[in-house]
Amino acid sequence: MPDFHTLYDAYTVPLRGGRAARLSDATTALASIPDGARIGIPTLSGAPMGLLQALDDERGRWSSLEIVGGILLQPIPPLAHAGEPFRFTSWQFSGPYSEANAAGHVDVIPTRYSQTVGMFGPGGARAVDVVMVQVSPPGPEGRLSLGASGGTTIDMARGAQVLIGQVNAQVPYTFGASELPRDAFDWLVEMDSPIIESLRAEPGEVERRIADYVLDLLPPGATLQFGIGAVPEAIMARLPLGQDFGVHSGLISDGIMEVMESGAVTNARKTDDRDAVICAEAAGGRALFDWLDRNPRVRMAPGLYTHGLSVLSRAHALTAINSAVEVSLDGAINAESVGTRLLSGPGGQPDFAEAALWSAGGVGVIAMPSTAARGKVSRIVRRIDGGAVVTVARHSADRIVTEFGVAELRGRTLRERAERLRAIAHPDFQAALEQAEEDS
Repeated sequence: MPDFHTLYDAYTVPLRGGRAARLSDATTALASIPDGARIGIPTLSGAPMGLLQALDDERGRWSSLEIVGGILLQPIPPLAHAGEPFRFTSWQFSGPYSEANAAGHVDVIPTRYSQTVGMFGPGGARAVDVVMVQVSPPGPEGRLSLGASGGTTIDMARGAQVLIGQVNAQVPYTFGASELPRDAFDWLVEMDSPIIESLRAEPGEVERRIADYVLDLLPPGATLQFGIGAVPEAIMARLPLGQDFGVHSGLISDGIMEVMESGAVTNARKTDDRDAVICAEAAGGRALFDWLDRNPRVRMAPGLYTHGLSVLSRAHALTAINSAVEVSLDGAINAESVGTRLLSGPGGQPDFAEAALWSAGGVGVIAMPSTAARGKVSRIVRRIDGGAVVTVARHSADRIVTEFGVAELRGRTLRERAERLRAIAHPDFQAALEQAEEDS
């Protein structure tokens, strides 16, 4: 088997090796966490639920602990005791934080994915003291793998002052920078717990119509980045064979299995990593994790490689496909909130939107249904207001796609943008948008 684990060393923090890697129970390992510590944890399916449950069970040891993480797929045990002693900092808000946030126990840092390395790594503005991860059992070479969580987790783990690993037989062994030597860890706790799964989105007729428009925008051999949800699933289900698409993405989900096995994604025309899909995170069902296990066609890379402009801009025809809550008539994109109510964070969307403009032949796509709230609300709006967030500035907007067509915004004037966006709004809202524009 090729040696993958050093491929991306130039894009991540130096590894702190030479540690004791003591095998212990959770109580002993958690005793190494000082009061007042800032604890970094992985996102999505990487959350070490066994260790987090043990941390919650032992909460009486500390008067204050800060837990730093990104998007969560389900509540983690310490959220039930927010404020006693736990406080939370999220760089990508999600629903499981909502109750603790309403009680004032969550702080949100608006940051794009590529910035998280410098922020939470050694010497960063929010540098973590302790990192808790879940890892696979050791492979034949003795290394342990971070499994479904790479990206920011890789950098936090490599530079952690204290690194505690939950050795979990449910975690797939993934290749790339997610492979860590045993002596990268201070403590290893053998504890099986189910890896968090996410439900696969099922596309409907609207999503399939959107997908058909997006497919017409894909250059042959394009390097694709997908978000997660029904529209990406619909696109992947329709990817044509024989065009040698590649994938370099922040996140991969269930659909990646089919497009790899069908041959629609071959990675043969990518600038880099022509033999593999590159990603920072994986989220899906058990079948995806089983497929990822020791699969050399998928590699986990650190955040500056998965999301850094220097890497993405040289990708062959980078085509970034994401979604949004709303798009204003000047092209500004909100993918984070409904009014002041947070739904998510910027994540990697600003990174990929910008990089698509720099990539030769690149395309930045926002693909979304034209309405929300069962057709009562238009996603094409006069302006982003009411306290809502601008995730991608209007100068980085490229193509907006709804079930009614494609609005090409790159190089267009404000008047031209408004005309094109009204044309792909739901017909029920087109007249009101035109009147609002005239009245402004």
